[in-house]
Amino acid sequence: MLLAMILALAVAACGQSAAPVEESEATPAASADATAAPASEGSTAAAQPNTMPTEPATTTPTEAMPATGEPTSMPAAEAKARPIVQDIPNVAGIDAWLNTDEALSVEGLVADGNVVLVDFWTYTCVNCIRTLPFLRDWWSQYEDDGLVILGIHTPEFEFEKDHENVSEALETHDIGWPVAQDNDMVTWRNFENRFWPAKYLFNSHGEMIYSHFGEGAYGETEQKIRNALVEAGADLSDDPLMLPEDQVRDPAFQASRVGGRGRITRELYAGWERNVGVARSGSHPYVAQFEEYFDSILAGGEGLIDVEVPQDLQPDLLYFQGQWSVEPERIRHARETENLEDYLALNYAAKSVNAVLTSDSGEAYRVVVTADGAMLSEENAGADVQWDENGYSYIMVDEPRMYGIIDNPQYLPQSILTMRSDSDDFGLFAFTFGVYAEGP
Repeated sequence: MLLAMILALAVAACGQSAAPVEESEATPAASADATAAPASEGSTAAAQPNTMPTEPATTTPTEAMPATGEPTSMPAAEAKARPIVQDIPNVAGIDAWLNTDEALSVEGLVADGNVVLVDFWTYTCVNCIRTLPFLRDWWSQYEDDGLVILGIHTPEFEFEKDHENVSEALETHDIGWPVAQDNDMVTWRNFENRFWPAKYLFNSHGEMIYSHFGEGAYGETEQKIRNALVEAGADLSDDPLMLPEDQVRDPAFQASRVGGRGRITRELYAGWERNVGVARSGSHPYVAQFEEYFDSILAGGEGLIDVEVPQDLQPDLLYFQGQWSVEPERIRHARETENLEDYLALNYAAKSVNAVLTSDSGEAYRVVVTADGAMLSEENAGADVQWDENGYSYIMVDEPRMYGIIDNPQYLPQSILTMRSDSDDFGLFAFTFGVYAEGP
């Protein structure tokens, strides 16, 4: 009853909130502006909250192509002579373009005889980051054959709307194809999209022949690209057909699944928007101390909590020790300390752990990381971990992005992670988890 009252007041004070997002290989939208109601875990547009398919699905292409081999080549002149489809979704409402000197549209690109792969992504989304190596390979191999990758960067968090942040992300991830900043989700809505990442493939006549939501199906996607290029008149005889395979899952995780014990901690969000949304759906909020957490925002959408971490941590929930500021998209350490007395803790199941962190001041700050009560070692440290002269394992947060925190030698069904900082800039947006043999 108390929780119901808190949620009702919180929703009234905060307006429309987001639906829950569960850990999956595609991250559902959580914006009230989305054209369809956001799903929890899943990877098809028809998924409903709390549905949990084990693998992302692929939509049926409008015109089926053979799964292997190449179609009969059509002369380029004949291909261009065919009419362009008139109902292609518009790329509109774009705040800025990167890697191109002009605004682009799918219609204009296919009118020039190109095959277009539209990729919806955002730069802190781990699912998107995992797909980027495959996109880079396709861009390198097929750009000269008529493939245009059109990235639509639709942000999940406010700081991802910043042009400089997106530009730096393109450099970090070696992204050379055109990218549009869809900050207001206009193009997202035009495509009726709901997931990060999401891919839509258009042939040179403007027909959407294939789409895929989430990670995986890389070989299938490349085959569809090749089919469309050959149909448009490209000669791929010098391009070897070596279709990529999906990432390999950690053997320990696979073994645990055989025994029916394998699980992976869902994506965890720290801000009240997502926590209110998941509670409204009937699931437990991401934050364990939810009564103090929700009570803090009743006065106007942002407040302070002063809480203690219990001795026993329930799995897959965020715990906080000390004083923290509850904000719409994150929870932030609410005071400067001297002895790392305030911290967050988590009992997780995964091989790798990533965290989305920022620094409002622009100054770098240190976050000390431990696993099961010990400092990290080279064996279980994530990509952004380093060590000081005293052996403390830590990360330096110097820009708003996703940081690699843990990379265990193999999947662990249970491990306690703690993160401590004396800085009041320390702010957590989300945790994401992985079970691949390599990578985040």
